[in-house]
Amino acid sequence: MPIETESPEEMGYQTIRYNLAESSVRDRVLGELGVDLSGVVLAYGEHRGILGLRQQIAAESPELSPEDVLVTTGAAMALFVIATTLLDKNDHLVVIRPNYATNIETPRAIGCEMSIIDLSFDQNWGLDIQKIESALQPNTKIISLTNPHNPTGTLFPQTTIDAIIQLAEKHDCKVVLDETYRDLNFQTDLRPYGAALSERVISVCSLSKAFGVPGIRLGWLICKDKALMHTLLAAKEQMILGNSVLDEEIGLFLLKQKTTFLVPIHTHIRQNFEVFKKWMLAQPFLEWVEPQAGVVCFPRVKAAYGFDFEKFKTVLYDTHATMLGYGHWFEQSERHFRMGFGYPSTEDLSAGLACVEAALAVSVYKI
Repeated sequence: MPIETESPEEMGYQTIRYNLAESSVRDRVLGELGVDLSGVVLAYGEHRGILGLRQQIAAESPELSPEDVLVTTGAAMALFVIATTLLDKNDHLVVIRPNYATNIETPRAIGCEMSIIDLSFDQNWGLDIQKIESALQPNTKIISLTNPHNPTGTLFPQTTIDAIIQLAEKHDCKVVLDETYRDLNFQTDLRPYGAALSERVISVCSLSKAFGVPGIRLGWLICKDKALMHTLLAAKEQMILGNSVLDEEIGLFLLKQKTTFLVPIHTHIRQNFEVFKKWMLAQPFLEWVEPQAGVVCFPRVKAAYGFDFEKFKTVLYDTHATMLGYGHWFEQSERHFRMGFGYPSTEDLSAGLACVEAALAVSVYKI
């Protein structure tokens, strides 16, 4: 069944005035990029992705080469290729939750066994290495993580990632590290790709979240395991053969000027984050674990209050034309919702937060 029927693109952007559901920065208009596509030959592209683009991606880590990169139609396709290549019904995977739906729904469709490691608000969404190790089985093929984490905005310490890589090396499995938000580490330095650290890691990333270009559908996976990369390429070829050459040229253009594009984006995020943080700290009904990276967080209604979710959702959308990402999107309680602070202008963020506050006022009650 469709898993994003409540997404802004399905509900209709024209019906939403204050979009706090988005997990990315503001969408760009092609003309503002200044990219010239007039000389692009509309032929089949290189199946791995054009060399220049793969070189640009690999250049961020000296341990990586262009042969370690496979360009895909968005990060979602990279995750699908990985799952359908590495897993069958006789295999096992360990995956954290909450999570991006593809990381859970595709293994479910395959029918493999899953051990879900639930992160806890009360533990600051921290990752318990012992729980992951205890969940590993002889037929475990994948440990699946997202870092920075969606929907909480948590950034797991590098020591935690290193410990998980050591588990994968010990137990002969792969770590799938969804790093889609890595370029939105607006408070810390950019980390190296996990795949640069070990052949056991498959890193996944895209341009959608950080650059505001989800419409070009461009992502990639990175892995230094040459034999596995050959199989992943074969899987991609059976799906789409190659990507859109126009998308790849735009992606190459953006990555060549990465700093130029990201500096103002980070400035905007920091400004919005301060507005959002001030609002959150003044909330009587909500509590949060402050996010460390990305453009989302995952607050919840305090336990001292009752909460009429359906009323809240209806008032927020029908009366205030405002949208959030709801807990059931991530198999979590309706007391949780994902709130994005990177997509709207600062003025729209403030107005949207006022709408959320108004909807809470009529749907939260003392127990």
